[in-house]
Amino acid sequence: MTKEFWTVQEVIRFYEIDETFVHDLMEEGILCPTCHEHPSDKVFAQEELEKVRIAKVLVEDMGVNLAGVDVILGMRRQMAEMRRQFDDILEALAHDLQETLKKSP
Repeated sequence: MTKEFWTVQEVIRFYEIDETFVHDLMEEGILCPTCHEHPSDKVFAQEELEKVRIAKVLVEDMGVNLAGVDVILGMRRQMAEMRRQFDDILEALAHDLQETLKKSP
C-alpha cells in the first residue's frame, strides 16, 4: 500500500468491509478522514488504514464492540508513546555512559 490517501470505496474494497462499518468507525471517532478539495471528498491517510485493519480483526474475530475498539486503540497509542519515551531514556543513558567512560582513565 504505497498510496498516500485512500477513498472510502477503496478502503471498503481492500478490507472487504461494509460501508456502514466505516461510517460507524467515523461516528465513534475511531477513524478520522481527511477532506480534500471538497468537504464531501473524504479520504483516509495511511495511518488510518491501520486502525481499520485492527478494528476489523477486533470486531469480526474477537467480538469486541466499537467502544472496546476505541479503548484498545487508545491503549495501543499510549503503549507506543511509552515505548518511544523509554527508547529516548535508554539512548540518553547510553550517551551519558559513553561520556563517562571517555572521561575515566
